[in-house]
Amino acid sequence: MSLFVRKSISSLLSESNATDSNTLKKSLGPSRLVALGIGAIIGAGLFSITGGAAAYQAGPAITISFIVASLGCCFAGLCYAEFASMIPVAGSAYTYSYATMGEFIAWIIGWDLVLEYAIAAVTVSISWSRYLIKFLEGIGVNLPPELTLCPWDGGIINLPAAIIIILASLLLIKGIEGSARVNFVIVLLKIAVVLVFIVLGWKYIDISNYRPYIPANNGTFGEYGFSGIIRASAVVFFAFIGFDAVSTAAQEAKNPKRNMPIGILVSLLICTVLYFLFAHVMTGVVNYTAFKGFDGIAPVAIAIDHMGKPDALGIIHPDYPWLNKAIVLAILAGYSSVILVMLLGQSRIFYSMSKDGLLPKVFSQIHPVYRTPIKSNLILLFVGGTLAALVPARVAGEMTSIGTLLAFILVCFGILVMRKKMPDAPRAFKTPLVPLVPVLGIATCLFMMIFLPADTWIRLLVWMVIGFDVYVIYGFKNSRLQDKLPTRIDLLTLRSVGIIIALLLVSVVLWYQQTVGWNGSKTLMTIAFVIAFVHSLFVWNKLKGLDSLVNKKIVELACAEEKF
Repeated sequence: MSLFVRKSISSLLSESNATDSNTLKKSLGPSRLVALGIGAIIGAGLFSITGGAAAYQAGPAITISFIVASLGCCFAGLCYAEFASMIPVAGSAYTYSYATMGEFIAWIIGWDLVLEYAIAAVTVSISWSRYLIKFLEGIGVNLPPELTLCPWDGGIINLPAAIIIILASLLLIKGIEGSARVNFVIVLLKIAVVLVFIVLGWKYIDISNYRPYIPANNGTFGEYGFSGIIRASAVVFFAFIGFDAVSTAAQEAKNPKRNMPIGILVSLLICTVLYFLFAHVMTGVVNYTAFKGFDGIAPVAIAIDHMGKPDALGIIHPDYPWLNKAIVLAILAGYSSVILVMLLGQSRIFYSMSKDGLLPKVFSQIHPVYRTPIKSNLILLFVGGTLAALVPARVAGEMTSIGTLLAFILVCFGILVMRKKMPDAPRAFKTPLVPLVPVLGIATCLFMMIFLPADTWIRLLVWMVIGFDVYVIYGFKNSRLQDKLPTRIDLLTLRSVGIIIALLLVSVVLWYQQTVGWNGSKTLMTIAFVIAFVHSLFVWNKLKGLDSLVNKKIVELACAEEKF
């Protein structure tokens, strides 16, 4: 037994080529893979996160933030493309880590990917809800705020956000081929919307809205100035996760060794160009301060309302009122494709982890007719719908960003490991300029992670604490590759990592308390301290029990040898 046991490339390829009734159906060509990528990318960043990042962190320099974020994505995308061409199996970074760095690292990245996909779907569903409200208000329908805002924002439940999660989950249950067909149509509509917005909005750009292009830092780290630009790049990094969502569908792709790199890199290239142009127009049409508040989660609707000429009272009347409603309606459809692809990615991550024994079998049970992980989709329907109804958008968006950045770092590191340990493994696509590109990818992503708020780091570490304990309780014992008792080195490694995570959590929460002031609320610090203490106690007692079991087995083997 070893915490770092790796899955062989041959076993992964055998899994990819399987065609029995308990495997996923291969039905995706290159165009639909590119559409999956664009379907996930365009939407979250352009239509929701961009407004808040410009309003609170970067100002008009949000365009620079997109450039920084795209650099990290470019480096990571090249690494993803090599892995996808070598290991065309569902699971994305989780599967790649299992093949290169072993089971324990694979578990960490798989658990982290829940933040990237499931929480991304939640974030976008909340923004979808805001756009729906805007659209309904335009036709004279006003929904009560109690049913459209979460408790943290003054409401009771965000019902529209929960409903769209439920509908997307039900569509995925019916099968990926039908889902991909719907997504392809929506993507064409969404690209048309983006291009129309850029072309029509360009003539309404007011240069004064770009002054100052980089607002001066107000004395708080991460709010405008250089630190604001970098923090905004980390936040909008959330917008680029679509290209790696393509890799989660590798097992359902036709000719994956050729088509996966195409799907990943082409979707990333198209969206990077559109992002820059879109952000430039959006912050030129309206001053970035207009994106503050609840409506900032729907910044495109605000910008569209400013595409017109003011009357004598200074009230702007949009020149294309019919287009305003049409574009918002198209955005609603586009958001649906983002949610669809995110939930698709999450269910395939769960599918792979369950097939490896690290999660219960319920997550890998395939419907005999639809050939989809139906129970996994139903679980996501319930959990995702609940979170969408009750969680604020800012918290969900920043959690997605930090989870994505961590995943990209491990994928880039995995290429370095793969080139060292398996230099002769067949590759349909090779990351250029290794080790430079992976190292730059690691450095860029880590740089952006550092600039995320301290409370986001606390939530990440709390999530890692939970994941570590789940692995010790379930995954470690049920892994298909672990067929013996753990060694003392394994137990020492687990105990050390568990304590280190707890110490990191305590350190970060002290950093957070320092930034908000010791006279402020200490609720988060108290909760984090309790979690760290309970976790440390659990790790010590649980592993102590395993240690006793190992010692007992060693004694039994020694006695058996003496008798022999």
